[in-house]
Amino acid sequence: MDNIVNQFTKIPTTAVSDAMDGMNNMESSIKPLKEVYKIVGRAFTVQMPVGDNSMILRAFNEAKPGDVIVVDAKGDTYRAIAGDFMVSIAQTLGIQGIVVDGVIRDIVGIKALDFPVFCKGTTVAASAKSGGGKVQVPISCGGVTVHPGDLIVGDADGVVVIPQEKEEEILKKAKEKLEKDEQREQQVAGNPEAIRKYLNDMIAKLSK
Repeated sequence: MDNIVNQFTKIPTTAVSDAMDGMNNMESSIKPLKEVYKIVGRAFTVQMPVGDNSMILRAFNEAKPGDVIVVDAKGDTYRAIAGDFMVSIAQTLGIQGIVVDGVIRDIVGIKALDFPVFCKGTTVAASAKSGGGKVQVPISCGGVTVHPGDLIVGDADGVVVIPQEKEEEILKKAKEKLEKDEQREQQVAGNPEAIRKYLNDMIAKLSK
C-alpha cells in the first residue's frame, strides 16, 4: 500500500468530501452491504453494457492486489453485475473492494465473505456474457467521473472519488478539517455554555 493510500485509511469520507466542497461524492444510493466496510484504493475501472458483465472477469484478472474495482453499470438495478462466486474470486486475488453503479446478487453469500461491496442493492437476475465493454477507461459511476488510478474512499456514509492529480492537496485539507472538528468537539463536549457560545457565534456569522 503506497503512503498516500495508507494515510487516507485514517480519514472518513465526510472529511474527504468537505475537503472537495462535496463535489466528488457518488450518489447516496451507493452504500456498503455492511456499515463496517471501509475501502481506500486505486480505481480499476470497468465500463459495461447494461446486463453484460464480461468485463468484470477481465478486470478481476488484470487488477492489482489492493485495487478497487469501480463499475459503470449505467445504474441498472435489474441484472446483477456479480454474485457470491465472482466476488469470492475478487477476494482471493487480493482486490480490496467493488463499487458499482448497479446491483449484485447472492447477498447472503457475499456478506458471509466479509468482502467490501458498495452498490445500489440486490436483485435475482444474472447478467449475460456477450463480450461487450472496456476496462481502464474513464467512466461515470454514481454521477462522478472516475479515471483509472483515481483514489476511491468508501465507508458507511458513501463513496468519494479523489482525482489522482489532486490527492496530496485533498489529503492536506481533509486532515485540517479533521483537526478542526476534533478541537471544536473538545471545546464544547458536555459544556452547555460553550455550546451556546458556539451556536450564537454561528448564528451571528449567518446574519452578516
